Amino acid sequence: MNNTPENTASNAVEIRQLRSVFTVGGLEFVIHEKLDLDIPHGALMSIVGGSGSGKTVLLRQMLGLEQAARGRVTVLGKPAAQLGSEGAANRVGMLFQHGALFSAFTVLENIAFPLRELKTLPTSLIRDVAMVKLQMVGLDPSHAHKMPASLSGGMVKRVALARALVMDPPLLLLDEPTSGLDPNSADEFCVLLRSLRRELDLTVVMVTHDLDTLFELSTHIAVVADKRIVACGAPSEVITVAHPFIHHFFQGARGQRAAALLHPPGPAR
Repeated sequence: MNNTPENTASNAVEIRQLRSVFTVGGLEFVIHEKLDLDIPHGALMSIVGGSGSGKTVLLRQMLGLEQAARGRVTVLGKPAAQLGSEGAANRVGMLFQHGALFSAFTVLENIAFPLRELKTLPTSLIRDVAMVKLQMVGLDPSHAHKMPASLSGGMVKRVALARALVMDPPLLLLDEPTSGLDPNSADEFCVLLRSLRRELDLTVVMVTHDLDTLFELSTHIAVVADKRIVACGAPSEVITVAHPFIHHFFQGARGQRAAALLHPPGPAR
């Protein structure tokens, strides 16, 4: 496991010496301090950490929606701050935890929204592209004119995923993608994500606390604790690192059951 980040073009995201600070009531709260992280092109990197460790803050900084007090965040070769000013939709797709669909828009209108915001494409082309993405995430065209309120939780996630991918971004950020889904829907969503990542050659960064999703999808895991990345590497390596949070998170009963996916028991003799 390599804990020393390297500045290389093979990384989709590079974070160096990050310091994140929030001020509440005149008091400063340091969330990240000297945090370094590399996310290679083509990886599915899961970020895990305790409550308040700043996992979603990292996603927002990668998206250019928040800026750190100090340090550097480079996304696809550019400072992340430029994504916020230039518009990130064609470079970075974002799937928010609860989907964040527009309740007054139909399914197709939600998916098409980033394309319409460009104000340069004909309506017919926007509709066709949105319909392709609708079917890409496994939804029937008959759902195109439904309203979000009539959709199941799993369908909301799929529509939100289609919207995140409508501009064909090379980088996809996911915030708790299977949160709120029943086990069957969560499994189906994992299968879909794995297939899309392979077919679209995506780099994926995912924040999740769900251990089944974590081990089902991750090529890499980064653990945020003590305001920094305390371990980063393949799942089989990270779970063995001697750190109190890692031991609690991965070596409990739930963690051991999920980790068994990595090393299933052999046939009885």
